[in-house]
Amino acid sequence: MQADCVEDSPQQLLGMPKPIEREKIKMKISFENPDKINGLLTLVVEEEDYKNEVEKTLKDYRKKANVPGFRPGQAPMGMIKRQFGPSVKMEAINKIVGQEIYKYVQENKIQMLGEPLPSEKQEPADLENGTSFTFMFDIAVAPEFKVTLNGRDKVDYYNITVDDKILDQQIDMYAQRAGSYEKAEKYEENDLLKGDLRELDENGNTKEGGITVEGAILMPSYIKVDEQKNLFNDAKLGDVITFNPKKAYPENDTEVSSLLKIEREAVKDLESEFSFQVTEIQRFKKHEINEELFKQVLGEDTDVKDEAAFRAKIAEGLQAQLVNDSDYKFILDVREHCEKKVGELQFPDALLKRIMLANNKDKGEEFVEKNYEQSIKELTWHLIKEQLIQAQDIKVNDEDIKETAKEAARAQFAQYGMTNIPEEYIENYANEILKKGESVDALVDRSIDRKLAEALKKAVKLNEKEISVEDFNKMMQE
Repeated sequence: MQADCVEDSPQQLLGMPKPIEREKIKMKISFENPDKINGLLTLVVEEEDYKNEVEKTLKDYRKKANVPGFRPGQAPMGMIKRQFGPSVKMEAINKIVGQEIYKYVQENKIQMLGEPLPSEKQEPADLENGTSFTFMFDIAVAPEFKVTLNGRDKVDYYNITVDDKILDQQIDMYAQRAGSYEKAEKYEENDLLKGDLRELDENGNTKEGGITVEGAILMPSYIKVDEQKNLFNDAKLGDVITFNPKKAYPENDTEVSSLLKIEREAVKDLESEFSFQVTEIQRFKKHEINEELFKQVLGEDTDVKDEAAFRAKIAEGLQAQLVNDSDYKFILDVREHCEKKVGELQFPDALLKRIMLANNKDKGEEFVEKNYEQSIKELTWHLIKEQLIQAQDIKVNDEDIKETAKEAARAQFAQYGMTNIPEEYIENYANEILKKGESVDALVDRSIDRKLAEALKKAVKLNEKEISVEDFNKMMQE
């Protein structure tokens, strides 16, 4: 499979057409393009252009028609023509016109934007009774320009470094995810408490018929009000703490309803104090940086035996991921560089707005006016990118797209600290992604971008800069 060197967004917005299979027909066609961007395509359709198609279709109708009083296929042709002739004729003419438009555009290498629109100069045509017809279509034509990139073009390229800070953060994340809770005797910050909750009456006694929750789980560190949070300081097993859940979470009825196992609506009128008897104290402990963790992160068959080798392995994996980020930023800088070289292009604005409106009838003119400028920016980059792709002879196949899907799968797992996923699972996950049509289009684009970045890094002069992950992320957020 080869992917066309085309992006989706401007096509979807402006409705780029697809070629249609056609029969060989001789038809009078003329094209006027005085200002290079607004085209008028005129087609003259004669009876001989569509007659054979109409007769063929009517014969097929006769074979299948179920007409009362006649056996299938035996109805008089005159009756078939009277019943179906006008609609078949109009369908044949529309089909031929569509075919010939795209044939002409392809053969004459007209870079059409969007789809043809019936011209405002079009005279009404009596398709039912006439034999010869003239059709006129307005065609938006891409502006002519040329953009090339070579060693004289200097573009920034950011080599993102894996410093100790980001490496420490990554390893700490692995240790956190592999960590576990252990029992403690005395409460400390961030500990988890398990205990029995009982609603109290105004005298501080257990309220008869009140709310009771056994084995309730509470993390005092999450309590927003210090007065209530401090009640749990230095709590020990068996201690009874009296607090007010509503005061502890004054703006979070959802938290209160979850703690007390009651409906959220019932929290509004709740004013009671509650006793909480501590039955268990759990303290989270990060996993030690040891061989067990190395195997969890890197796989059972890893040969990593010490922290230094572990850090080196993690740094290697991070570096590979960061190349994709560097390439993404590089393409953005290439875009900016090319847009400056090309300057402002002239587009057939009025016609493109008509096309946008035709493709977004439910959104109206306000939508078109609001989004037109941005759509033109994207369309400009789309046209530039097409030239770059053609110049670098970029093509993608099924293998390229599959590899991009596997990259996406690895990145997805990596977000959860899972770096030792067997290739079989990566393969299966990638196959699932490829089953989704909308995902495939995005993967094609990513595959093209990946290949384009590699080609352009060799074509232009790179202004290489080293940057930390932290500074790179800050830059991308600006």
